[in-house]
Amino acid sequence: MTLSSSPLLVVGLLVTAALAWAAVVSARRRTAALTAAGVAVPGGHRAYLGIGLTIAGVGVLAIAAAGPAAMVPVPRTAGTVILAIDVSNSMGADDVAPTRLAAAQRAARAFVAAQPGSVDIGVVAFERGALTTARPDADHSVALKAIDRLKIAGGTSLGTAITASLSAITGKRVAVGRDGTAPDIGYWPSATIVMFSDGQNQGADVEQAATVAQGAGVHIHTVGVGTTAGATVKVNGYRLQTSLEEDTLTAIARTTGGTYHPASDTARLDGIADTIDLRLTVSDEPLPLAGGLIGLALALLTAGAALTVLRTGRVI
Repeated sequence: MTLSSSPLLVVGLLVTAALAWAAVVSARRRTAALTAAGVAVPGGHRAYLGIGLTIAGVGVLAIAAAGPAAMVPVPRTAGTVILAIDVSNSMGADDVAPTRLAAAQRAARAFVAAQPGSVDIGVVAFERGALTTARPDADHSVALKAIDRLKIAGGTSLGTAITASLSAITGKRVAVGRDGTAPDIGYWPSATIVMFSDGQNQGADVEQAATVAQGAGVHIHTVGVGTTAGATVKVNGYRLQTSLEEDTLTAIARTTGGTYHPASDTARLDGIADTIDLRLTVSDEPLPLAGGLIGLALALLTAGAALTVLRTGRVI
């Protein structure tokens, strides 16, 4: 238990002790006077129950005035979330209206709006390369502005998206070597990556990058933006067929302990924020006790006053 004002508690308990001492001295003098006069003392200790309850009420009020609070464990969503958003040419397809990228941006904005201030959110835009457009921050307006600035360009490398997201989480460069090795980046169990992509990958390091994330305790939730039927998109004067590749996105999520969320239309994307479970952390938070103690004190004071009136016909 913690106190917001220890001096108030000390003063209140001293006052309570003084009242108790005065009550005892007064009772002894009264008993002695009645005995000396040959009058029987009525009621025994029960005669002073009202006074005892009143003094107890004052003592409880003294404790309440000190602002006591109990530290209780409270689970809450907290940690770091990186939104990795695919901005490759295939995200310009319109099989999800108005385009895959525009739909992903809308879903990402809704996701940010649904998060409490205890979650730091960053944004990584990726195509063949990747760029951290907003570092993790509790100020979610930074992430929202970064999402709004996204533009389509280039091919797709999901492996690069993962390593860039890990770099944003750890604050140091993370890269997978040609032999599949990667530096030890520590353990980050409170971090999560949410990847919006159509899954079309042109890099070969996806499995290695996902394994690095798994070793770091980082879950990756993947959101498949697009349809398996696909659509055509114009790139450098050519029309190319592009469709949702769910297998790769599912494998990434499974490897890292995350989940894959198919989103073949705008309505399903709008509900993504409600389907992705972030990490729950348990932190000790103060639970004020003053209100309950004040209620108890008032009950004691009321009972004490009532008993005193019934016994003597007067409040004191």
